Parts: sequence; C-alpha cells; structure tokens
Amino acid sequence: MSREVADHLRYYAELGVTGLARDPAWRARATVSDTAAAAVAPPVSGTGASETLDDIQTEIGPACTRCKLCTLGRSQIVFGVGHPRARLMFVGEAPGEEEDKRGEPFVGRAGQLLTKIIEAIGMSREQVYIANVIKCRPPDNRNPEPDEVAACEPFLFRQIDVIQPAVIVPLGKFAAQCLLKTTDPITRLRGRRFDYRGTTLIPTFHPAYLLRNPSAKREVWEDMKLVRAILQGDA
Repeated sequence: MSREVADHLRYYAELGVTGLARDPAWRARATVSDTAAAAVAPPVSGTGASETLDDIQTEIGPACTRCKLCTLGRSQIVFGVGHPRARLMFVGEAPGEEEDKRGEPFVGRAGQLLTKIIEAIGMSREQVYIANVIKCRPPDNRNPEPDEVAACEPFLFRQIDVIQPAVIVPLGKFAAQCLLKTTDPITRLRGRRFDYRGTTLIPTFHPAYLLRNPSAKREVWEDMKLVRAILQGDA
C-alpha cells in the first residue's frame, strides 16, 4: 500500500468511514427531498465585474474601525485565504485566538480537522477558499453581534461574488443561520441544498463541534460526499 493511499485511509477513518468499495455506486446519495431555494442576500450593488479580492482587502484596510471589535482586543484583520477562483468555499463564524494571532482562518485544532475533511474529498486547502462571516475575533470567542455582522457581512458577499464558487459550505450554526437569514438549527439545515447568490450552499457541522462530538463525523462525511458529487457534476 502506498503512503498516499494509507494517508487517505486515515483521513476517512477519522471522518467515521469504516469501509470503502470499488463499486462506483458506493458514492451515491439519495436526492435531498427537502431542497430549498433561499431567496436571501441579493448580490451587492456596485460590485464591479473587475473587482478582485485584493481590492476588497485594501478597502477593509489593516486597521478597520467599522464596528466595536476594533476596540475589544482584536490583533488583526483575518480576511480569508485560498484560491481566488476556488470552486469550493468554506465560511465559518469568526476568527478564534490562534487565527487572530496568525491572520489566517481555521489554523487551530478545528482548522487541522477541516484540512483533513478537505483532503478526504481529494482536494487541498490551496484549491479551496476559507473565510468567516466577520473578519475580527470577538472577545472570549463569543458569537458576533448583529451590528458587527452588519458591518462586515457585505465584504463576505463581495468575496463570494468575486470568487464565484460552485459550492459554499457554511460551517456550523452561526454561519449557516447568518447566510440563510434563518433561526433553524444546524441539525435541520445540514446536508440540504440551497440556491444562494448563483451557487449551491450546503451547511454542515463546524469542525470544532466534531472535536467535541466525534460521532457527528459520519454526517459531515455524507455532506461532503454530496459536495464532491456536485463538484464532479454527479449531483
């Protein structure tokens, strides 16, 4: 067995996969019957077709003062990272302590698990784009407050419009509820397909939740199989 195959098998095992089959049908997933078209978050007016991620990051600036988080201990702006034309985009809630230090989203323990999830569907972090609803760490990792989201969310929308991913995966309750403008729990939202800003949105559990609840890895693996099928044109 090659080292690469062994590494992939370890990734699958950590996601709760207990076996693999060579039959192509093993990847099949029943059509999601509860598909919903979310008519939310229309494209941001005034966003030019020639805009780039660098343009957006420059506009935010290195020391944004658009909300109160600038006075509550954040170290730096955590803009986003990855391929500027990624077909797959992940959106989390907000930077944590490690992300605030390094200026990059999902670099702590949850980020390491996210990397394994990405690699389990045959991709790398360099091929996807990773961002958060807000760009600054809230104190004590609390949930972002409505005024903070209102100040930062338009920049996320512009990132989405520039990248134009085929699939967006909100990670966890907050990101999914924020993007879909709903109060439905993540247990009801995950694994469903939503039409969103010209792309497909599929919420799933946050990697930090998986660290606390390893049994939920199986559900995330099902969600990621659907994501992979869409990217491959099989769903």
